Amino acid sequence: MQYNLFLFLALCLISMTNKTNAQQRARDYGISIGVLPTGVLNAITDVAGVQVGHLTKLEGEDIRTGVTAILPHSGNLFQEKVPAAVFIGNGFGKLAGTTQIEELGNIESPIILTNTLSVAAGIQGVIEYTLTFPGNEQVQSVNTVVGETNDGFLNDIRGQHIDKEDVLKAIQAASETHVQEGNVGAGTGTVCFGFKGGIGTSSRKLPASLGGYTVGVLVQSNFGGVLQIDGVPIGVELEQYSFKNQIESADGSCMIIVATDAPVNERNLKRMAQRAMMGLAKTGGIASNGSGDYVIAFSTDPQNRIPHSGNALQLNEHKYLQNDDMSALFLATIEATEEAIINSLFVAETMIGKSGRQVNALPKEKVIEIMKHYNRIQ
Repeated sequence: MQYNLFLFLALCLISMTNKTNAQQRARDYGISIGVLPTGVLNAITDVAGVQVGHLTKLEGEDIRTGVTAILPHSGNLFQEKVPAAVFIGNGFGKLAGTTQIEELGNIESPIILTNTLSVAAGIQGVIEYTLTFPGNEQVQSVNTVVGETNDGFLNDIRGQHIDKEDVLKAIQAASETHVQEGNVGAGTGTVCFGFKGGIGTSSRKLPASLGGYTVGVLVQSNFGGVLQIDGVPIGVELEQYSFKNQIESADGSCMIIVATDAPVNERNLKRMAQRAMMGLAKTGGIASNGSGDYVIAFSTDPQNRIPHSGNALQLNEHKYLQNDDMSALFLATIEATEEAIINSLFVAETMIGKSGRQVNALPKEKVIEIMKHYNRIQ
């Protein structure tokens, strides 16, 4: 009996170790991107109040897809909107809700990420969530925000296997804790730089002298180019990059969500969103013709939430950072975006999907050797 107990505990330890290893991120291998410190979790949920939830669908041989939900806060988003902005790096995509964000400068719903042909399901799920939320009994219009990338290489995307219930489950699963990365949620079937992509996240915490604010980024990576990690030409060294191997296309997409607790208005949030594309570029992404590269940025600062309705001619009183105070937030956005994309590659695992197609994980051992050769890891 003692032997069986020992064996059981040993197997549990091995299982836990394997799960831990599967979730190892770039910093776990000694890769430290940028100069600013990360938040405690090194995730978008380091921004107070932000929640993330996933619904992952791995069924049979062909279904490799899912939903990721990002909530700017846990309250009634429709009644307490948050300042927001959108930046389009390349517009080959189907991002719902952009025009109202551009027009009004706010977000009033959870942000949903999924696959290209499931945007309609995302809209349906968010509408139901909003209409049934206590306090919204009279609501007749909802600006749903749903982004996508095309996971059709590994997933039976034409089967449209995501429905509104899946979207609601992802929203209901949202929490402020550790964010799962890699082959989960909207990143389940994605491909990045010819390797298995997925969900990735990172954060940066400014020092007190620069305001002490936090910037968090979450990405759904599904694009191509010539991979670089912390400035090292990994794609070239591995001889895998766009236009070299004809089987690997540069087309794809990347959804980037930027959150901050800094008191930033929609105009400067757009400037932050623009810098996120600089983070993508540092990884070697090229925003190719067929790539939908979108950034959604929002501020969670509770003092600057936007009520759904107010008294006629009422003047809102908000306090925002000045333009001269934005540079540190720009740097934080660039660094967190770059690291979030790299984390999506490090955590993702090899996957076999539709028609027996296989996309291999980033060969981390080889990558570490290359990084050491370039003196980027001691």
